Amino acid sequence: MGACIVGWAHSPFGRLDDRDLEALIVGVSREALAHAGVTAADVDGIWLGLLNGGFVPDIFCASLVLQADPALRWCPATRVENACASGAAAVYAACDAIEAGRAQLALVVGAEKMTAVSGAEVTRILGAASYVREEASRGLSFPGLFGDLAAAYFRRYGDHSATLARIAAKNHANGVNNPWAQMRRDLGFEFCNTVSDRNPHIAGPLRKTDCSLVSDGAAALVLADEAWLANARRAIRFRARAQVNDFLPISRRDLLAFEGPRRAWDKALAGAGCRVQDLSFAEVHDCFTIAELLAYEAMGLARPGHGAERLEDGCVYPGGALPINPSGGLKAKGHPIGATGVSMHVLAAMQLAGEAGAMQVPGANLGGVFNMGGAAVASYVSVLERAK
Repeated sequence: MGACIVGWAHSPFGRLDDRDLEALIVGVSREALAHAGVTAADVDGIWLGLLNGGFVPDIFCASLVLQADPALRWCPATRVENACASGAAAVYAACDAIEAGRAQLALVVGAEKMTAVSGAEVTRILGAASYVREEASRGLSFPGLFGDLAAAYFRRYGDHSATLARIAAKNHANGVNNPWAQMRRDLGFEFCNTVSDRNPHIAGPLRKTDCSLVSDGAAALVLADEAWLANARRAIRFRARAQVNDFLPISRRDLLAFEGPRRAWDKALAGAGCRVQDLSFAEVHDCFTIAELLAYEAMGLARPGHGAERLEDGCVYPGGALPINPSGGLKAKGHPIGATGVSMHVLAAMQLAGEAGAMQVPGANLGGVFNMGGAAVASYVSVLERAK
């Protein structure tokens, strides 16, 4: 049995001082079950995507989902972690259980509470998701890592500062239409392309506007096998999905090749029997603007070093041949680590169900999702279509 998304929920992303991790998890769990029109007693399994790593003191969080409804008591619940792809990892674990016949209905939650610690502590925690002995232990943070990546891209293909600024400006403009986005403000190309007190260099050529946000937030999905579809209000099918993991040490890889994402896209598109040009839109992992630029090349929209052409010809903008990140992406929406992959699937499902409001891509019938953990270490690509 294939897995279908039959309901979802999404919290605001941002600094949510009035909600702790438990409140975030419980809120979206209740809302997703209601949206799907199912009861808690129907749920066969729960998967929680959560990095944590010290953002909050709680390290045993899977059963927090049970707080959403007493009928969830005794339901198996598992926390899933795969760095910034923890959300997609939880989604895929639930899909595996459904496809294996071990569950008919699954509840997937992604959540993170990042703002309860200092900025320096956020940087330290995220750095621990690198190959620590060669990277974090030598002072390399993720902004530093992607800053080095951007600098390497510039050395090989020329200065693309303006290209990165166009990506940032596009995603901030898209984020204005996303009611859950952390930053709903159109910053404009000139601001994003100009180094200033409000937009300083962060690492290498990356400016503040090239970096995603520190966020609290949660999202949830209800997944079902196809036997449930007769009674479902809506259903979004996984036409194909692929996971690829690469070596953790950067020293063992050509990071500019973005080989893990490229392989994941190739496998997912082949499994779906389509080309990237057949997609109506895609939500891709823009933790830094250089990651979105490399994603254009990894997914086959452009040859290596030519991703900028898809901005120049309007392809990736709203109304273009393949809008990228109509939600505003991580850049404007926010990036609560464990929630991100689930959020991307929620937003893609909304598009395919025609329920995306002001974000809606007209006529969307096939969507792509790319969620990445680390620096192209864990790569997840889903191709989704409407089943009902």
